[in-house]
Amino acid sequence: MTQSLRVATWNINSLRLRLPLLTQLVAELNPDVICLQETKVPDELFPHQTLPVLGYGHYLHAGMKGYNGVALLSRLPITRVPDQPDWCSRGDCRHIAGEVQTPGGTVVVHNFYVPAGGDEADREINPKFGHKLDFLAEATAWFKKHPPKRSVLVGDLNIAPLEHDVWNHKQLLKVVSHTPVETAALLEWQAQGFTDAVRAHVPDSEKLYTWWSYRNRDWKVANRGRRLDHIWITPDLTSRSYAIMTEARDWQQGSDHVPVCVEVGV
Repeated sequence: MTQSLRVATWNINSLRLRLPLLTQLVAELNPDVICLQETKVPDELFPHQTLPVLGYGHYLHAGMKGYNGVALLSRLPITRVPDQPDWCSRGDCRHIAGEVQTPGGTVVVHNFYVPAGGDEADREINPKFGHKLDFLAEATAWFKKHPPKRSVLVGDLNIAPLEHDVWNHKQLLKVVSHTPVETAALLEWQAQGFTDAVRAHVPDSEKLYTWWSYRNRDWKVANRGRRLDHIWITPDLTSRSYAIMTEARDWQQGSDHVPVCVEVGV
């Protein structure tokens, strides 16, 4: 019988603020591994006591005060992958990788929070956009040098790469997160050994979103979304099913991102 691993990713936008919402995520998705971004909690204040109560007795985290931060919560034994890069030499807690011990064998899970890139899609006048492009280039080069095997890469990658990953392709071509230079860079990174585990089930011609701006008060009616949150897998794994928890956008004090989950055959 094929073993499986349920992996969920969510930009939680403050772990301590939205910690109670993890109960709803677990009840709905029942993931084996939860990958969080924008935890915004320094390591010394990580909520160690709460996670085993939720069923996640194994976890890894890299956090800082007020910004960024990533974490891996697991029901299965997980160990930190050593010697991971310090992307752009900033030490800003945007990536963590763990080896998950599943009954079907070890699976490496990479959890990324890619820089948003600011408002102007021009690195000459906007250093944040330059940082984003440099981050993508470094990640692409690293995975090219270290071809992934039995790996899952997830996270808030802050790019909607395909035409129907945004509510209006033409209108957003000059908007950071969907500019041609960003989408090409993200797809080049993906090509270093990964496939899109969600689009394996949803045709490229179908609209698909995971983020809706806080600025849209009636987000559901406007539905001006973007697919910024992704799950990729290597070809030696299979994408068996997926879920996007759109209803989480209406949770009280919810994030502007919603959880995404894929059941991976391992």
